Amino acid sequence: MGLKDKPLVWTIRQSAADNNWYNVCYGNSRFVAVATTGTGNRVMTSEDGITWTLRTSAYDNAWAGLCYGNGIFVATAISGTGNRLMTSPDGITWTIRTLSLDCAWSSICYNGSIFVAVAYNTVGSIYYVMTSQDGITWTGRTAAINNSWRSVCYGNGQFVAVASAGTGNRVMTSPDGITWTARASSDDSMAWYSVCFGNGLYVAVANIGAGNRVMTSPDGITWTSRTPAVNNAWVSVCYNNGRFVAVSTDGSGNGVMTSRDGINWESGESAADNKWSAVCYGNGLFVAVAQSGTGNRVMTAG
Repeated sequence: MGLKDKPLVWTIRQSAADNNWYNVCYGNSRFVAVATTGTGNRVMTSEDGITWTLRTSAYDNAWAGLCYGNGIFVATAISGTGNRLMTSPDGITWTIRTLSLDCAWSSICYNGSIFVAVAYNTVGSIYYVMTSQDGITWTGRTAAINNSWRSVCYGNGQFVAVASAGTGNRVMTSPDGITWTARASSDDSMAWYSVCFGNGLYVAVANIGAGNRVMTSPDGITWTSRTPAVNNAWVSVCYNNGRFVAVSTDGSGNGVMTSRDGINWESGESAADNKWSAVCYGNGLFVAVAQSGTGNRVMTAG
């Protein structure tokens, strides 16, 4: 059996604090995670994914979206007044940014030239999408429809966002992050929470719904339901090293599932039955972070 055919083996790592770690990404040779709870410490960083250090967040907002691009880390929040954005060149020192759009910015991505963030609700705003060239100055954009947009990714020349609500329109696509078109998901009974692109395929996972909590698309327009390894609350999916990996906030010993093609999925054994909220890949390692657990809210596999 070749190395690429071996199942992932996950190992618990000690989180820097027992905050509700909501997202994690890799950039500038460093893993960075952000949290929705904590006092002055809603960021942690790691050079290797194993040893983590607490960092001072720019403000105690509920940080949910996180990405790296254009030489900076950018985090977006689902709480706060006029300050739901912070940036950092290194993941260690963070600066709060003025943001007049008090929306629940749940996800952010970068395509090499523009940042795009999506929201799942708004506070006195008509915008569910915003864009930025530099990650600091942002412009509100009109979504295809005002659904609860949970995740956005870029691949194959376009942005794709998925939502946890909506009828016949829980997907939207855009070539530039500015002009969006509604698309039909494979199933409107699913609360689509995360989407990624890899191996020529868009893959989305859901945390609520009966049966087919995975859907795939070659173009972001036409989607097909797929059967997950188990009907857990899948909230994050990523692709790298020839493998899709998804994590869930529930399950008993099976909070991870993997796939080579995004279509056929196998259960993986999570290192602990925590509420795993996000997974990313970097430096030869998959890293997942959790919202629950005692001293063990990180796990790695590589």
